[in-house]
Amino acid sequence: MKPLFLLIEILIILGVTIKTTEAEKHSKKQKGRNVTTQVSANKVKQYLSNILEQRKPINVISKKENLLENKNQHKLRRKGIRNKGLWKRNKDHLKQQAKNNLTDEGDQFFKMGIKILQQSKSQKQKAEAYIFFAKAADMGNLKAMEKMADALLFGNFGMQNITAAIQLYESLAKEGSYKAQNALGFLSSYGIGMEYNQAKALIYYTFGSAGGSMMSQMILGYRYLSGINVLQNCEVALSHYKKVADYTAEKLEDSEGIPVEKVRLTERPENLSSNSEVLDWDIYQYYKFLAERGDVRIQVSLGQLHLIGRKGLDQDYYKALYYFLKAAKAGSANAMALIGKMYLEGNAAAPQNNATAFKYFSMAASKGSAIGLHGLGLLYFYGKGVPVNYAEALKYFQKAAEKGWPNAQFQLGFMYYSGSGVWKDYKLAFKYFYLASQSGQPRAIYYLAEMYATGTGVLRSCRTAVELYKGVCELGHWAEKFLTAYFAYKNGDIDSSLVQYALLAEMGYEVAQSNSAFILESKKAKILEKEKMYPMALLLWNRAAIQGNAFARVKIGDYHYYGYGTKKDYQTAATHYSIAADKYHSAQAMFNLGYMYEHGLGITKDIHLARRLYDMAAQTSPDAHIPVFLALMKLETVHLLQDILFFNFTVRWKWMTLDNTIGPCWDLFVIGLIVAVLIFLLRNHYG
Repeated sequence: MKPLFLLIEILIILGVTIKTTEAEKHSKKQKGRNVTTQVSANKVKQYLSNILEQRKPINVISKKENLLENKNQHKLRRKGIRNKGLWKRNKDHLKQQAKNNLTDEGDQFFKMGIKILQQSKSQKQKAEAYIFFAKAADMGNLKAMEKMADALLFGNFGMQNITAAIQLYESLAKEGSYKAQNALGFLSSYGIGMEYNQAKALIYYTFGSAGGSMMSQMILGYRYLSGINVLQNCEVALSHYKKVADYTAEKLEDSEGIPVEKVRLTERPENLSSNSEVLDWDIYQYYKFLAERGDVRIQVSLGQLHLIGRKGLDQDYYKALYYFLKAAKAGSANAMALIGKMYLEGNAAAPQNNATAFKYFSMAASKGSAIGLHGLGLLYFYGKGVPVNYAEALKYFQKAAEKGWPNAQFQLGFMYYSGSGVWKDYKLAFKYFYLASQSGQPRAIYYLAEMYATGTGVLRSCRTAVELYKGVCELGHWAEKFLTAYFAYKNGDIDSSLVQYALLAEMGYEVAQSNSAFILESKKAKILEKEKMYPMALLLWNRAAIQGNAFARVKIGDYHYYGYGTKKDYQTAATHYSIAADKYHSAQAMFNLGYMYEHGLGITKDIHLARRLYDMAAQTSPDAHIPVFLALMKLETVHLLQDILFFNFTVRWKWMTLDNTIGPCWDLFVIGLIVAVLIFLLRNHYG
């Protein structure tokens, strides 16, 4: 336990103040309070001091042993017993009993901390949960130690201390903790607080996956899929991804698996501040106003957001039911169906009640609601409140599927896949799974992956199966870090944000790869040496580009053009710009490629092709109009000078003259001259 004591001493010395994270600030704003909550550093110091002095396992055990030993020795002497074997067995028993008592007490503190995290919305209470974890960890509770190590790594409540986290993880790894193995693998793969060592990272991930870490399984799946420091092997990737997909699909049985919002930091600042992935506080207040004024559509939308906890809002069943009831009273069929769904699944605001669910589903279905029809189908399919009736279930699922409801399409696919109430028909199953998957229905995607992996009803395709399994895996609970990472970034906690995005990037999330590269490129992070940032950013841009990110592909071209994190290589830069222009129709790539053709950088000079690429860039994006206009004016001016003014001179002399008299940046001078002439003409025209 020495690393833990060192951790506690570090925390005491630093006087850790547990700060409010941006995610909670956003939550507080939604409740009409703009309060920053802190847990007193002195209180933390005092608590940890008591733990350090009074709760050391060795001290507690030794005190109990000494007390019992003296007592028993006295009794043995009085009776004249000198049996050493009996005394040794008695001593071992007492030692084990003391350890067991300490373990039980640690488990209780850990459970208390977990309960606080799950039930509390108050930031102060959530922060206090870590005091219980610290106390439980001091008593040898490995799960509590994992919680503390994670808090120190990811900067939960402002506690980031990567050195202390590594010491804890190394201690836990010796105890066989698969979470610690995964964390050490991640830190080794980036060289954060540890030596950059991909071979060691692979070993850690292998041990972590063998121990049961779903994150390690997912990381290995991505590495074998992409050939990262291992030989590319689709079948091995399939094996890893399937294990994680099975785990994730099981968790999705009782939910629809709504994806977590993944904000792209590469968007423009003005878009990022009011990102559609996270509901702005002012917009939320406006929606509330409209809902109270009787806007049924807004009432249903707010109810859905609170029901599943999306757009940065807390999951709140009471608010969801409140808005649904208001909309249902106004005659909204979907609101009625969603109330039925709440009663079918059961929660704090709407306890499970099949009869009430049937009532609301029937009301919604009578109004033609696809959600209501699907709900009735579920009741008959599973026999909830009514006898099991596959024929009725099939009828309602078909009606809902015809209206385009993806959950009903999935249920139809499942009935044909499993032969529930109908003859097995894998072609029909594939059809309905595919339709549902187009709307992102996670279980439909999972069963499609199963069919491609086993060749059931379709031609077997390892690559397709892996891509589908990967999509299911990315719906796991670990995706919640996207929101905490985003709020940490907005709050200025760059290191915390980077660590979270980097872990998700390691797991194969394309958005996290581009976000991590974006943060590294800004050089604002302090957890990596500055000379390592550009090479690591280039690596991550490359991984994102392979997964289809056009912006990342342009970035790779930029890095090779300017020599960021690699040697200058115009030819490679032109190759990446060409891919981005041809495959993704990137206006920026077209413009850059046009400039390279104009000047013959890494490719054969071609004025006509340059002009064409400039025109294509302007047609592709309105933002390119002004840069393209200036570039074309400069190009045409130079061309005119070549054809008229310097007609009798050689091409070599002309370029040498321009470079020698004006300088290597003469083209910028020409652009400036053109702009000045245009301004002069416009002023005379309107004067």
